[in-house]
Amino acid sequence: MKKWIWIAIIATTVAVVTIILNKPVTEADWSWVPFFGSYLTKKHPVEEPLIKQQENKVAGAILTDNLPQNYPSAREQVGGGEKPQSVIALRVNAEQLLSHVETLAFRRYTDAERSQARKYIYQVLTTLGWSPTLQSFESGVNVLAQRPGTNPEAGTILLAAHYDTVERSPGADDNATGVATVLEVARLLGSHPTPRTLQIAFFDREEEALRGSLAFVRAGINNISVDKEVTSSQKGDLTNLRGAIILDMIGFACHTSGCQRYPEGLPVTPPSDKGDFLAVVADAEHSQLLNAFQQSKEPDLPPVLTLPIPFKGLLTPDVLRSDHAPFWYHGLGAVLVNDTANFRTPHYHQPTDKPKTIDRTFFVGAAQIVANAIISLLGN
Repeated sequence: MKKWIWIAIIATTVAVVTIILNKPVTEADWSWVPFFGSYLTKKHPVEEPLIKQQENKVAGAILTDNLPQNYPSAREQVGGGEKPQSVIALRVNAEQLLSHVETLAFRRYTDAERSQARKYIYQVLTTLGWSPTLQSFESGVNVLAQRPGTNPEAGTILLAAHYDTVERSPGADDNATGVATVLEVARLLGSHPTPRTLQIAFFDREEEALRGSLAFVRAGINNISVDKEVTSSQKGDLTNLRGAIILDMIGFACHTSGCQRYPEGLPVTPPSDKGDFLAVVADAEHSQLLNAFQQSKEPDLPPVLTLPIPFKGLLTPDVLRSDHAPFWYHGLGAVLVNDTANFRTPHYHQPTDKPKTIDRTFFVGAAQIVANAIISLLGN
């Protein structure tokens, strides 16, 4: 490649990072990334998020009727409750995962619809013994929770998924599968000590310019809070973050030749023309996070395709279409875990994205891969 092309690429990268790190993020900043012009269903200016903490209560009726009956803890799941299982051997519960997807498979677009989903998430976490908090920003509300680690110096691992949908879809795969998996990991690890702290987040407004994750990252970096007494978990403090794992669509697989496509310019040799693998994407500067997913080689789990992306995705904008992007552009290590979305599923952002279109074996296997990776990262 000619020398001037490399100079242009490096200059562009430095300019983008400088803009985002040194001033409030606006949609004008994101316009440097080409996909935003075509990906967003609606465009709204992303203003400096107004972060405030709400009380640890949710107004209105909690969806207790939708909670799975006899909701088990990780301790109760193993050996009839006689003793807890070792952390590394914890297995996800397929019934619980699928129950969450069924419950959340409704359009989560309006304020009322998103509030309904948020109440369900809040109640499940509370039932599991977590103490969730609500982080409000200009046009939405994130749900946060944290379980401290045994070693304060070991840092924090974040596991997150967005809970909103586009206007015309019930979002079973996008992203009830991601939310269900975060809730299942919360169940498995809520009472199991690990050296690192586990933080979980459910982002609002991902489908509208990644607003929830943008607000979360900027609040964590700038330590924004209206109450100086709130804890770091309520602020979304990112000071000790060692990595963020973002789940966005992990429930669809296709098994016929030619059903899997790939974005142009992606630096990968396609493993197959079938869509039976789980994709895990990291920026090249933090590619060590991919190692935790490469360790999941159980024969009954889906294969994993790990992709380190150079130049923070500037040359492959299709990999910037989810909540990991704000972390990348603030210099924070993050990976996106997904089923490749519209490069595989015909139900992407469609009314047909329903529980019956989920490949249940693939989904449960993908959730187990995520759980294994999180356990590995929390132990380091």
